Amino acid sequence: MLTPENTVVGFIGTGVMGKSMAAHILEAGYSLIVNSRTKQKAAELLEKGAQWADSPKEIAEKAAVVITMVGYPADVEEVYLSESGLIANGRPGCYFIDMTTSSPSLAVKIFGEAANKGMAAIDAPVSGGDIGARDGKLSIMVGGETAAVEAVRPILMLLGTNIVHQGKAGAGQHTKMCNQIAIASNMIGVSEAIVYAVKAGLDPENVLKSITTGAAGSWSLSNLAPRMLKGDFEPGFYIKHFIKDMKIALDEAEKMEMEVPGLTLAKSLYEQLVQRGEENSGTQALYKYWFID
Repeated sequence: MLTPENTVVGFIGTGVMGKSMAAHILEAGYSLIVNSRTKQKAAELLEKGAQWADSPKEIAEKAAVVITMVGYPADVEEVYLSESGLIANGRPGCYFIDMTTSSPSLAVKIFGEAANKGMAAIDAPVSGGDIGARDGKLSIMVGGETAAVEAVRPILMLLGTNIVHQGKAGAGQHTKMCNQIAIASNMIGVSEAIVYAVKAGLDPENVLKSITTGAAGSWSLSNLAPRMLKGDFEPGFYIKHFIKDMKIALDEAEKMEMEVPGLTLAKSLYEQLVQRGEENSGTQALYKYWFID
């Protein structure tokens, strides 16, 4: 059983969400080793007692459980499958949990490579943004073998309140694509509604009091619309990463010969924002599209 007393946890990727997630593990009493592209991003964790590792290889050699929360599928592939990566240097019996939103096919490949070496890998992307990560209330979508999922569930429970095992390897990533498809069109609706309220001469904050609790209610409307109104476009989730997710979903939909017009439109709008330097803004910056000259 993986307990705080007998388990060293490695965490790779201490960015906007990863930093909070790793902090929950540390606060629960686990020995924590962290690695990030920039050591400064892990400074708060190191001050709280986490240990620094110079590479994924070093983490693989020491940790029984390794969680990754990196940027892109290419980063996931490098961390797991390179000669200096986790699988090449991990120990039999260890658990890998990739919480990056990544490619379902890559999750299947990592699962197979890990299994060949006596290791367990699950894909467990999350939803809930910086707020969910901070509060330990993420929704976690899990793919992998049941035994492995149940073994690491106590650790996942430190990070989220809605943990659903969706099926075999890759199922977590496919579920996250469903999540991102739903958000993509919803963000257009949320932004249009707020812009409409402004242009109609209404008090948009007052409008939110009515529509957030009605049939139009959504997480984005409740949590991101207020940020739009305050001019707060700091990232809970980067636009550049959302576009990455939408590209993965579009690729997967094409393989299934499925049309996704809402997703296609959302991606095009966000790409126009990127052309204007908004790639590091939060997804709520879609609001700015309606005010582009």
